[in-house]
Amino acid sequence: MTRMLGLALLIGATGTAAFQAPQIAPSPVAPFILQGKVEQGALVRGVAPFGAAQVTLDGKPVPLAPDRRFVIGFDRDAPQSALLEARLTDGRTARQALQILPRSWRIEHINVARRPAGPSEEYLRRREAELARIAAARAVGAASDGWRQPFIWPARGRISGRFGSQRIYRGEPASFHSGVDVASGAGAPVVAPADGVVVLAGPPSFSLEGNLLIIDHGGGLNSAFLHLASQAVRVGQTVRQGQLIGTVGATGRATGPHLHWSMKWRDARIDPQALAGAMSGP
Repeated sequence: MTRMLGLALLIGATGTAAFQAPQIAPSPVAPFILQGKVEQGALVRGVAPFGAAQVTLDGKPVPLAPDRRFVIGFDRDAPQSALLEARLTDGRTARQALQILPRSWRIEHINVARRPAGPSEEYLRRREAELARIAAARAVGAASDGWRQPFIWPARGRISGRFGSQRIYRGEPASFHSGVDVASGAGAPVVAPADGVVVLAGPPSFSLEGNLLIIDHGGGLNSAFLHLASQAVRVGQTVRQGQLIGTVGATGRATGPHLHWSMKWRDARIDPQALAGAMSGP
């Protein structure tokens, strides 16, 4: 009798049994895998969750390789937090809040006022054209996997200027140092710190940078080499890590022979010294 009563409760108005499939919860989304310290001026390599079709950092697209690997960078003055997101092929979204650690920069307070005289109109016109040329080169987006490599120093010698350092003149801050300076001596070789494609080289020289060369390492990452005495590569050329690209000089606005090496991921200024590590050997 009990069995019959239970069966009757499952019979619908049409006389057929009403079957309900068990509810299965969706599997959790795997987290991002990040390699590197998330801090100001840092470059971080990562792997997106399985099934990721697109990755964004604070809403802006991040280049994503077929193996789900990517690279992201944080500016010298990056805020304390950022949001990393991945849109999956099944429609779900993986989110990871990032805490960006602050760094202490070398700040020098100068008890004199900055010189009031500004640049001439002629210089500003020239500089506007130069900056447009640099921006166009950095926007190329070359196909390269150099960003995956451990970076090496492009030149060897005494480090005479560090990334992020800044002078403050009676409370008025000057621009911070956007790269690392290596005093290698005039004519010393400069090599590619990683694989890439040359996106800027050759004349004319720049008023500030002198003979400037830029290599796109892919993934939104590029290196700039300033004040060169000579250049050994041309625009569009693929270069390999360790390949000669030029020689150290003092062209442009430089007080002596040295290499200024700067890096950018998208618009973020990256500390090359943190990426290349300690300089070993002669």
